[in-house]
Amino acid sequence: MITNEHLIVLGYGDVGKRIVEVLQDHQLSFMVVDINEQNLSNADFPYVVGNGTDEDVLKKAGIDKASTLIITLSDDNDVIFATLIARGMKPDSLIFSRANSVRSIDKIYKAGADYVGSLSIVAGQMLAKITSTCTKYECDHLFEDIVLYEGIGIEKFQLHESSSMVNVAIADLNLIKKFGCRVLGVERNKEVTIDPHDMFVLELGDVVAVVGSREQMEMFRNAYVTKN
Repeated sequence: MITNEHLIVLGYGDVGKRIVEVLQDHQLSFMVVDINEQNLSNADFPYVVGNGTDEDVLKKAGIDKASTLIITLSDDNDVIFATLIARGMKPDSLIFSRANSVRSIDKIYKAGADYVGSLSIVAGQMLAKITSTCTKYECDHLFEDIVLYEGIGIEKFQLHESSSMVNVAIADLNLIKKFGCRVLGVERNKEVTIDPHDMFVLELGDVVAVVGSREQMEMFRNAYVTKN
């Protein structure tokens, strides 16, 4: 499909890269904005190096002719501010914004987003459905993969006595810095905690949902998952 509509993608991290792949597959016209020039060193598409919350940068990206903005910045404060600025500069545009935390969803909507996407909510809904419909014996399989989109997926597993994650706070796992993946939800005693805080301590029997790329999840499994 070819269209004359102009789209802007703010942020070229893991999520932004997948979005760009889809846009290229569909031959859509778009511009990427990212503050890190190194991320764009091998780019084969138009881009602007700069802060997505800067009005001048958005002007260079062509916001005056943009029909749609997709905001995938990794910091929710930046997402909120970029959404607010973009809405003010192009009131008739369609804005899709990423929420890194469910706590920010309402603020992002109030800033002017038309749609807000949260992996945490997706993970929580999937985890709740899985854990509420399987018996103890049906859940004995350690992994069940859920593919969000090409290259990215959610894996859920239950913590057994041999797991090195038992009695460890999520912050101490340091998953984002070590591997780039993150815990999106934890089911405990039939109750699901979506986007648990950093000091949340994992316990024996918890069912944990982790999201990441194939490579990230492989490193995570090698480090933390004990196979029986």
